[in-house]
Amino acid sequence: MLLPQEKKLAYAMVVVNASIIGLSFLFTKMALEHASPIDTLAFRFALSFAVMSIPVLLGQVKLQYRGKPTGQALLLAAAYPLGFFTFQTYGLKHASSSEGGILYAFTPVLTLLLASVFLKEATTLRQKLSIFLSVFGVVFIFTMKGSGIDWSNVTGILLLFLSGLAFAGYSVLARSLLRTFSPAEITYLTLGVGFAAFSAVALAGHAAAGTLGSFVAPLASGGFLVSIGYLGILSSLVTALTANYALSKMEASRMSVFSNLSVVVSLAAGALILGENITWYHAIGSALILAGVTGANMRSRRNKAKPRAATPTG
Repeated sequence: MLLPQEKKLAYAMVVVNASIIGLSFLFTKMALEHASPIDTLAFRFALSFAVMSIPVLLGQVKLQYRGKPTGQALLLAAAYPLGFFTFQTYGLKHASSSEGGILYAFTPVLTLLLASVFLKEATTLRQKLSIFLSVFGVVFIFTMKGSGIDWSNVTGILLLFLSGLAFAGYSVLARSLLRTFSPAEITYLTLGVGFAAFSAVALAGHAAAGTLGSFVAPLASGGFLVSIGYLGILSSLVTALTANYALSKMEASRMSVFSNLSVVVSLAAGALILGENITWYHAIGSALILAGVTGANMRSRRNKAKPRAATPTG
């Protein structure tokens, strides 16, 4: 059983995670004004890996991979960040960002299915309905905005679906591996793989095109540096640490539903920072998302009365 302090910290972590992701869309737009998606990812993961390497090199963060299933951990990194960002980047070339938002909202459903099959996680009917309620809240907002899914964009839709599946797979596999690895070990390995892979692809592309000079050109922009700072430190490093800690303490299906909170945060940020209007359907959709997240994470009275068997939490 989790201690009350651990439970509160795990929930605090996923709320922080969703809040950071909700704001990341603004900074991603800023970064993409100066660099290509692959270059942005290269700088983003280079910074996140470099920042986490500091306490590792100073001995403040202890890492021990010997005797642990590093092959499975590399498979985890292949799902996220490699698979998720690759599918998302190329998917958005063939589909709109609204379609991406709608399809990403179904990630908690995919996580629920994968967790029930591979982790044998059991959820109540109320929790299942609550997860679908949060998904409906996101779809409701995008639909009322006049957005929808153009089913003629088969390639884009398939790639965006695969990006959600990759993230769901990451959540399920990470939940399992965090019984062996610490959150810091998983985070450092996945960030390192992301840094190496995206940097290699970006540099190889510029070398082939003879444009290596343009690779570093965005670093002269203050706006790009600010956006990469947010994306690299907060939206990559901090979100990875918070997600991995939460997954070590709570079920993947419970945690995944919090991802839809990022839509609420994104709407609030758009209103406060960009002066965008909040309409009645934004308010209703946000209320549905919040209700779904709350319902999915409430214990039934039966579970409160009868303690559950302890589960390995890493």
